[in-house]
This record gives sequence, C-alpha cells and structure tokens, in this order.
Amino acid sequence: MPKKSKKNKTGKKTKKSSKVRKAKHPRIKDINVNTKFIVLSIILILIVLFFLNSLVNLGVDKTAGKDSVEGSSSKNIISNNRVNEFFSLDESTKITMHLPAVDSEGKGVDTILTVESTPGTGRTLTDIDNLLFWADTQHSMRMARRVAENITGKKMEDYDIIYTVNANASVIGGPSAGAAITVGTIAALQGRKLNEKVMITGSVNHDGSIGPVSAVVEKARAAKSVGASLFLVPLLQSRDVVYETTEHCETFGQTEICTTETRPKKIDVSQEAGIEVREIETIRDAMQYFFN
Repeated sequence: MPKKSKKNKTGKKTKKSSKVRKAKHPRIKDINVNTKFIVLSIILILIVLFFLNSLVNLGVDKTAGKDSVEGSSSKNIISNNRVNEFFSLDESTKITMHLPAVDSEGKGVDTILTVESTPGTGRTLTDIDNLLFWADTQHSMRMARRVAENITGKKMEDYDIIYTVNANASVIGGPSAGAAITVGTIAALQGRKLNEKVMITGSVNHDGSIGPVSAVVEKARAAKSVGASLFLVPLLQSRDVVYETTEHCETFGQTEICTTETRPKKIDVSQEAGIEVREIETIRDAMQYFFN
C-alpha cells in the first residue's frame, strides 16, 4: 500500500527531510599558513643559535688573546709558531721540533715531531699521522724513554709521554729518529725550550750513545730547507761515501756491449748540503747544542 504523507496544520503535505553533514577538512589555505609559520619559526631559532654561538666564540677568543699576552711575558708559556713550539704549564710540557727523514724515493724530507709530557701512570702513547710506522720506530721511543729517565733522574712511571709524528705517507720510519725523540723527551720532562736552528739524525742506544744512520746527505739537505743552521750527525758521518753509476759501452765487431759501473765517491756533508755539520757521540753532547 502506498505510504501516506503527513499533513501539517495548514493541510499541506510535508516530507521528512534529512540533512547530510559533510566532514570538515582543514582548508588548503590554513595548511599553507601553518607550514609557513613552522618554517619561519625554525629559521628564527637557527638565527638565534647562530648569534649565541658567535658570542660564545668571541668570548673564548678574547680570553685566549688575553692569555697569550700574559703568557708572552711569562716563563711558563712560550709559543713561536706551529713548528718548534714550546708550551709548559705546571708539570705538563709540550714541545714541537723538526725531524729529518727520507721518503720512498730516497729524497730528504722534513717531518714534525711533537712530544708531550704530563703527570700520569707511565704510559707511552703514540699519535701517528700518515707515517709508515715500523717496529724500529716503536723501539726508538721505548729507548728514548729509558735514556731520558737516566739523564733527567725522573721516574717515567710518574709520567705519560705522547709522541706525535706528522709526515707524508711515503716517509719511511726507522731507528734514525731515535736521537731526536730522546732529546725531545728530555726537553718535555724538564720543561726546556729547544734551539730551533738545530736538527739531529742518529739512532740511540741504551747507554745514551748515538749510532750510525743512512742517507745523511739527504737529511742534511732537508734540515737546510727548513731553516736549520746546524745539523748534528753520529761520529764519522760528517763525511760520507756516495756511489755514482755510469754506463760504459764497448764495441766488439758489429756488437756494442754496455755495462753499468758503480764508483764510490767521498763527499763532505757540510759542503754538499750547505749547512754546518758537527759530529756527536752521545745524547749529552747533543743537549749542549739544543739547550743553549
């Protein structure tokens, strides 16, 4: 049967109306506004952090500058430049010195040795940057500690020694740095500044004597190139023997035969490298030139 429609008071038929509510979604315009607000807030925070960081760094720089001025007139802090730098405060000392070496092609090169001494528990720490680090270099460091202890009279068990060598990757390690490492260790333990015009090559023995090394001429040239005026070498090595090779050819009938001949040649290291060279026998001899 057909449904009857209801009548209102006026007698007119009415229909049941149903309203469909649409889900409310945020408008795109509102989303854009919120996104811009968030981005601007982040940028503002970053700007504030940048200025705060700048203010902090400025304060540190001013403090460091003040300390540098005060330190220049004090015996506790002496700093010239990155190389041959000396820093001593309380019982901690840091020295930096030139160290002659040879690269894989046999050419003399300059490397940088830093020795730090600080109260500790007798540790030996190494920080090697781009160096072919051989066992004989480690042995030189151990020997340097022993000799330095005998000369200074200080107990190494009360100190931590940190060795840092900055060198090109092709530099060859070896025992020839032993004398320099020993002198640097003594300087760090005693808080003494090194003579920046002096460089040394030579191995070190347990009794403090200095042993022979190779490539003395090449190392002397490296010392000259960085401004040293005196180069210390082991006994009998101020004069060296180099070997020159020449090609000799002879003709036999229609055949030419060539051979390579090697001839020894005596040279004066000082004249060859253009730097004053002196022979030393022990670490104590070297100290007379480094600590003047």
